[in-house]
Amino acid sequence: MLKNVCLFVCVGALVVIVAGPRVAHAADQPNIVILLADDLGYGETTAQGAATDVPTPHIDSIARDGVRFTQGYVSASYCSASRAGLLTGRIQTRFGHEFNPTGAKNELPGYGLPPDEQTLADLLHDAGYTTGLVGKWHVGGAAPYHPQRRGFDEFYGFMHEGHYFAPEPWKKGVTTFLRRRTLPGGGADDVDRWTSPDGKLIYSTAMHHDEPDYDANNPIVRAGRPVDEPLYLTDALTREAVDFIERTKGRPFFLMVAYNAVHSPMQGADAYMKKFAHIEDAQRRIFAAMLANLDDSVGAVLGKLRDEGLEKDTLVIFLSDNGGPTRELTSSNAPLRGEKSSVYEGGTRVPFMMRWSGVLPKGLTYDKPVVSLDVLPTAAAISGARLPKKPIDGVNLMPFLLGEKGDDARPHDVFFWRQGTRTAVRVGDWKLLRNPDWGEKSTDWELYDLATDVSETTDLSKSEPGKVAELEKVWTEMNGQMIEALFR
Repeated sequence: MLKNVCLFVCVGALVVIVAGPRVAHAADQPNIVILLADDLGYGETTAQGAATDVPTPHIDSIARDGVRFTQGYVSASYCSASRAGLLTGRIQTRFGHEFNPTGAKNELPGYGLPPDEQTLADLLHDAGYTTGLVGKWHVGGAAPYHPQRRGFDEFYGFMHEGHYFAPEPWKKGVTTFLRRRTLPGGGADDVDRWTSPDGKLIYSTAMHHDEPDYDANNPIVRAGRPVDEPLYLTDALTREAVDFIERTKGRPFFLMVAYNAVHSPMQGADAYMKKFAHIEDAQRRIFAAMLANLDDSVGAVLGKLRDEGLEKDTLVIFLSDNGGPTRELTSSNAPLRGEKSSVYEGGTRVPFMMRWSGVLPKGLTYDKPVVSLDVLPTAAAISGARLPKKPIDGVNLMPFLLGEKGDDARPHDVFFWRQGTRTAVRVGDWKLLRNPDWGEKSTDWELYDLATDVSETTDLSKSEPGKVAELEKVWTEMNGQMIEALFR
């Protein structure tokens, strides 16, 4: 079976090469904009139909005017590894980027996307594109991994896993919700929150640990120069994205806007907090403020493309880097099970949409499984960029979305995830997984039929031993292709 899997991947890559010849004129190269949300759960956009308390009309418009993937996956269920897969089109475990460096580890040598891996920005830059990254990087904080050494002409943002949305002392213009081990005064056994007298700062012990030191050695930078950013960070990143479009609109460009919303720390801007004053729980109210702010920012970028007459010249891709951390943010992954860092569907299936006006179908709901690894070969095909020399795991989605492959064709038959002892394989609609608590070595396999049980409620491993053996064989062969992860 694995031979067929490998053949499928390689043939997919070959189709990209044949379907995407080098182009000679800039007019033939569409702009490419990736809008990447951070920790946004599957059920949190109203286009998905699960959550309804935070309208997301601008994000929804990408689905309305383009394609929404109901089974859109990422290659890992946490930030750094997922971004490494997105940028390379390769399962990141193949090159050792399996885990999620946080804090000071971001700055250590060896903790980053290996320099010999080509990125989407590398490919597009070499195809004549002007390339820009705005926002979060998180695939290496040491010098060799800087975005401008990885194919991006411009960079405005930060290098680590997170950043505060407003500078300390966090009172001006925002309400802040932070995790703490201990409340002021010690707190009572039945109390897990403390709120400052002015209501602007809330501590919670519900997670039993402190908020990470996101801003330590992690300044906002333009290229390599730290800047003093006065704006709420989501708004600042949007300002930079809009400016990039304005300055580069006369030539093909690739813009990746990697928002850190709705990732912690939780900070809601005053105007949006007022908008959701009816939400009783303060934590959920702050989340709603952050998401609505993100949605308006997406609207501003889309609006700039419209105002410049670039809608028909630009492929827009919206997705999240992983599922939402429900306990941390109140985020919804409904109707899926699990959350960020798990290999249940709630960790790896995300909001995923594409729009290219006049080219892609309008209002298409695409139900076949796709993955973030497909972004690179799809972008290469439409831009004329050469694919990396190393084999990739993604495929060009355009023939599938344009109906050239037939209604029954699937871009992928097999998906593989590995994050330490958490691992999964999907073959067709069957999924085999292990999702032990962190620190546990292993657990028994769980088996789910996603065609009838998308919420993964009924473990069929005991009643379908033959199917377990079949999928375990595929997992073993796929796992054998992967090198040992470096981040141990």
